Amino acid sequence: MPKSAPSPDRPLRRDAERNRQRILEAASVVFAERGLRGSHDDIARAAGVGVGTVYRRFPDKEQLIDALFEARVEEIAEIARAAVADPDPWDALVGFLIRSQELQNADRGLNEIVLGGARGAARATAARSRIAPLVAQVLQRAKDADVVRADIELSDLPLIQLAIGTVAEASRDVAPDAWRRTMTLVLDGLQAAHATGELPAPALDPEQIDVVTMSYATPRRRS
Repeated sequence: MPKSAPSPDRPLRRDAERNRQRILEAASVVFAERGLRGSHDDIARAAGVGVGTVYRRFPDKEQLIDALFEARVEEIAEIARAAVADPDPWDALVGFLIRSQELQNADRGLNEIVLGGARGAARATAARSRIAPLVAQVLQRAKDADVVRADIELSDLPLIQLAIGTVAEASRDVAPDAWRRTMTLVLDGLQAAHATGELPAPALDPEQIDVVTMSYATPRRRS
């Protein structure tokens, strides 16, 4: 029996997926440089495709931001899954904090962009629901092994990342690795062996974390 001819639409599907990835990569760069003012035309030029292609894939900007956000959350979730699989409790926690920070630093500006727009709060909640259970496993295992101070809470970690991210952004053009020094100081402070007393304030709850994150992102995006 003769082999069936290749389906004529298969190359088109591959081309469409390549174009989609090019659009997402270009949008990440455009939004990082220009914020939400970046237009479909800007993204099309950066991607090397026609503006009609951008509109066909992403008719409005919120859909494009959602797609970028989904890709970012999955990358962070993968880092968290790798940390869960790491047999060493301390290395797992350190690996998650450093690798997720590296990812954040490599995508300049996207953190503020994906928290903006009409669905910013919903995106933050969705990200937490996917990533937090994994990170909670990593943190609890470190606490059970007595390698981190007993009073650290899950909500402390995004504040640490926010602080380190601020250092990374401020020092990027002067000393791009300065954040690693700050991260090391923070990690030393997390170790149970270095705890010298109770923390002076309670940990924030998830809703407070969302408020802090959104209030941080908004003025930076508008500057």
